[in-house]
Amino acid sequence: MSPLVRIRAERDQMSAIERRIADFLLDNAHLLRDYSSQQLANALKISQSSVVKFSQKLGFKGYPDLKFSIGESVAHHRAIENAGQAEGLLAHPYAALADSLWRRKMDAEKETRLINAPAQLEAIAAMIAAAPKLVVSGLGEDGIQAQSFALRLSLLGLHCVHHGDPVLLSTALAGACHNDVMLVFSEHGKQPALAQVSRDLRARGGKVVSITRHTANVLRAHADQSLLVSAHDERAEIEPLLYRAALQHLLDVLFLALCERHGERLVHLQANVERLRQLLDP
Repeated sequence: MSPLVRIRAERDQMSAIERRIADFLLDNAHLLRDYSSQQLANALKISQSSVVKFSQKLGFKGYPDLKFSIGESVAHHRAIENAGQAEGLLAHPYAALADSLWRRKMDAEKETRLINAPAQLEAIAAMIAAAPKLVVSGLGEDGIQAQSFALRLSLLGLHCVHHGDPVLLSTALAGACHNDVMLVFSEHGKQPALAQVSRDLRARGGKVVSITRHTANVLRAHADQSLLVSAHDERAEIEPLLYRAALQHLLDVLFLALCERHGERLVHLQANVERLRQLLDP
């Protein structure tokens, strides 16, 4: 595992000072060669010993070893991208673009897989499978993924509804029962309306699963379980593509976990898929 991937994966378990160091390293990995441990400490207004202890906690002898490892990781990633672009350009101008995007998506999916422990996915699958009723919600673009996943849950024979409007969502949850589950899709987890609905549901004995980026946010704070997506790129046109790809892969894994957990769900799935096929292609 590259040091940057490991830092992202372990960030939530770090102390406040460690998170400050982690965020600086993640945001400035390509510039790190110009920073000594003292310069890094000065930039963050912390002690030099904090930087050294952070490095050692990650398994390195000290900050120079951590800096070297991060530099190697960045250089390796760039070399792979450059090689792919050079190879692709020989075939077609768009081949390099497609290859680079594919590699970035693979990186995002790998990082996302690392920060969602198998035990956590199993716990979420069990919560969903046991829920008397499932409600899935997401606003704006998040609603597209939410609606698609709600459909797949329904095909498994689960009692599932989708709402993309906070008012309708709140109304639907007014009669929520104990252990009803709501899955809330929100890339940045900052919508106040969804946070309020989550608090209300938990007050009634329901459960909340948040699906957001791997950042501290209000929805995660009000969730019983969280699915996290790690997808980073400094280019505004690329980062949303990586997020959607990594999120889709994560949801696919959760869906398969539900299929594997209960064999009868596959029977429902096959019957419902056949019924839909007949409706669409009689």
